[in-house]
This record gives sequence, structure tokens and C-alpha cells, in this order.
Amino acid sequence: MSNRTSIDVELKNIARMASAGYFIGLHIRFTSPLMTFQTYDQRWIDHYTENGYVLRDPMTAWGFSRTGWIRWSDPALLDPFGLFKEAARYGLNFGATVAFGPIKSRTIASFAREDREFRDEEIVKLERAVIRLHELSEPPEALTEAQIEALRCIAGGDRFAAAAERLGISESALKARISSARDRLMARTTAEAIQRAKDNRLI
Repeated sequence: MSNRTSIDVELKNIARMASAGYFIGLHIRFTSPLMTFQTYDQRWIDHYTENGYVLRDPMTAWGFSRTGWIRWSDPALLDPFGLFKEAARYGLNFGATVAFGPIKSRTIASFAREDREFRDEEIVKLERAVIRLHELSEPPEALTEAQIEALRCIAGGDRFAAAAERLGISESALKARISSARDRLMARTTAEAIQRAKDNRLI
């Protein structure tokens, strides 16, 4: 089973427990996650984005200050801007957040239900799923020289035919190198692969 397929399986399992949706930011570096998944009500996502709530979200602050898990209702969790009350208007009545990984590559995930609090055993399952997702999406430390050359040509503006000619290989061989680089970087498109390679200083 490929890493991408394994990630999809974990997300399906999470969706069954987080009936009001979830947000998962994997390997957050320089405030930007390597991969993001979210299934909250689109109206809440839009409202959250338009109002810049990430800067006031207690889960963001908590997730960068410690690892483990916490319920949104925990009295130790300060919410001076009333985001949880706002979220409840969109069906996110109960929730929990999990944080995992080193500060330089932190994964933060939040899960919501509309009907009841998450039980401890459910949160433990969600935490395990987050850890597996973090490990499955670990960025590679290196690409092969052939993958680097191929991505650099495309990143520089070459079309496949021109890039293949520049590298002295067939177009099908170039496409195979690009495809293997996409797989290694868990990117759906070549543009995404190039961006991830740049973000991780691989090209």
C-alpha cells in the first residue's frame, strides 16, 4: 500500500469519528503546512479565513506550545476572542486538538462533533491516527540526482520535450523521473512536487 493510499485510509477513519469535520496541518514549517486536510462546514472555513482567526485561534497557540491532546472545553484552555462560541454556530459544538512532532515540523489537528464530547478512547485513536499521518507524510531528506535534474528543468520553464532534449533522455524517461519525484514527495501534480522540493530545499 502506498503512503498516499495509507493517508486516505487514515482520513476515512478520522472522518467516522469527527462527525462535524476536522482540520489537519502536517509538518508545519515557517507557519505553512506541508499538507492540509479539512472537512469542516465550508461556511465556517470561509468565515475563519476571512476574519484571520488563525492568529487568534487558541488551538494554534496550544499546538505550538506543547504536544499531546486537549479538549476544547478544558478550562485551562483560554479563548479570549470567543472562537469556540463562534465555531458552535457552525455545528462545531465539541472538539479536541492533537499536536505532535518537533517544533520545526509540527503537526496540529483538530476534530469536531456536533452531538457530544469525544470520549478519551476516541481521542487516543485520533492521536494515533495523527501520529501515523505525521510519519507517513515525512518529507524525504533527498531526491535522486535524476529527479532533481528533471524537476529543475520543468521549474525553469522547459516543456517536457525540451527538458528531455536538454538532459539527453527520451520524453518517456523524463516523465518517469517526474512521476517518481511526485511519488517521493507525495504530490498530486508536478507543480506541487516542485514547490515541495523547493520548500524542503531539495532543488
